[in-house]
Amino acid sequence: MNNHVTVLEIDGKSLEHNLNYFKQKLKPETKILAVVKATGYGSDAVKVAKFLQDKVDYFAVAFAVEGINLRKGGIKTPILVLHPQTQTLQSIIDYKLEPNLYNFKVFDAFLKLADDTLLMNYPIHIKFNTGLNRLGFWHTDIPKILADLKETNHVKVQSLFSHLAASEDLEEKDFTINQINNFTYIAQQFYKYLDYRPMLHVLNTSGVVNYAEAQFDMVRIGIGLYGFGNDEKVTSQLKNTHNLYSIISQIHFIEPGETVGYNRAFIAKKLIKSATIPIGHADGITRALGNKKGYVLINNQKAKIIGNVCMDMIMVDVTKIDCNEGDKVIIFNSQEMIQNIADIAETIVYETLTSISQRVKKVLKK
Repeated sequence: MNNHVTVLEIDGKSLEHNLNYFKQKLKPETKILAVVKATGYGSDAVKVAKFLQDKVDYFAVAFAVEGINLRKGGIKTPILVLHPQTQTLQSIIDYKLEPNLYNFKVFDAFLKLADDTLLMNYPIHIKFNTGLNRLGFWHTDIPKILADLKETNHVKVQSLFSHLAASEDLEEKDFTINQINNFTYIAQQFYKYLDYRPMLHVLNTSGVVNYAEAQFDMVRIGIGLYGFGNDEKVTSQLKNTHNLYSIISQIHFIEPGETVGYNRAFIAKKLIKSATIPIGHADGITRALGNKKGYVLINNQKAKIIGNVCMDMIMVDVTKIDCNEGDKVIIFNSQEMIQNIADIAETIVYETLTSISQRVKKVLKK
């Protein structure tokens, strides 16, 4: 049991609110895939998936081990593995996961494995590169893919999909529409030669907001589930799901001229009161927040971080705050606080959220 006093509280009501925000932009028949990779964007993938499994149609993870953890956690919903490797294909079958086959190395290896183990119509997904240039087949690969599929009944294409490169940037609208059109052409080639129709999906969180007309059969919701929409207007209509709390471990009185923390980075110019909190850069608190750049909330007041962020601790200035050892500390509990941390670190909220360490206790509040 994880009894760390630093806790990430996942707000289930906010998760559901965010899911419903995107649902109302979709046709009733459009399926929803919830992305729970990176431990549910820094939360707890199993807890999030258990909460959502009767509300969505699919889950997606990056790697096989993440899907295995969901299965071990009791998740029965279909799980798409977005970035499988040849070494993990057998475990994908063992745990009834569904692989994305994105190049011929993985495609050929999985078809051979499916033939050797006499699988029947095992669900696979095929990704095409339409402009992101990260993973995926080219449209010129279609003839060979179709020829290979005709030779086996051990696999069945569950879906065809692609990924938009700039769906959040309306200045790149022409590029995005071109991606969608290219994907539509690819899908038509499969529909001509297969005697069944795989699902199609291309939209991510921002895609649902800006290109809902291209929702096809399913959409993939990632960062939007967790309260961010890559756009201030959308984010304002979503709710924060990640709330990070800790406590005050110890209070010190620092005399003028004394220093706080490693490298004596903070020097007291007058008598101050400091509080030590059991969370540090090993828990996801970037060192960029040190030396009064970042803050926490204690009894509804801002307490600036003083000195360098340590591996397991931060120290904050509580000179003007009435507080005691054991009092609750809010590291963040709003979209604004999370965005502020990302801005100070000159990064994005994805990194801020996914940096939260696994040793931080995770609870889901329904």
